[in-house]
Amino acid sequence: MVDTTGDIWRWHHNVSECYYHLQMTVKYRRNLFTEEIEQVILEVMEGFKERYEIEVHTVGFDKNHVHVLCRFLPKYSGGQVVRLMKSITAREVFRRVPSVKQWLWGGEFWSDGYYIATVGGRGDKKVIEEYIKNQGRQEEVEQLKLFKFEP
Repeated sequence: MVDTTGDIWRWHHNVSECYYHLQMTVKYRRNLFTEEIEQVILEVMEGFKERYEIEVHTVGFDKNHVHVLCRFLPKYSGGQVVRLMKSITAREVFRRVPSVKQWLWGGEFWSDGYYIATVGGRGDKKVIEEYIKNQGRQEEVEQLKLFKFEP
């Protein structure tokens, strides 16, 4: 059982506090999002929390892509979640709105790529960078600067 009280998830011996911003694009950038297709996708995503422990928090549609703010347990990778979302939503769109197939040669609803970013509840990148830089004993902070990591 997952405790999802607030922004912190507790599951067995794990604690997670991470949201993900996903963006998925319709194949060939076709402008296919009608109210009917959007409703199918929203209905399918509602069942993700109970079945897969993936909580979809916010969904925003544009003409040819969708943005999703979600969170999931660290037992999944971001790629696994995106593949799951794409496969199940596409299957249901094709099943419930078969006319959409006429716009998509080859029968794929989503393009191959996606965007994913983590969104933390405790601050932005600069806050986390400063937190990490200032770890350790104060007298060692100056010494650590000699070995600054440069990606």
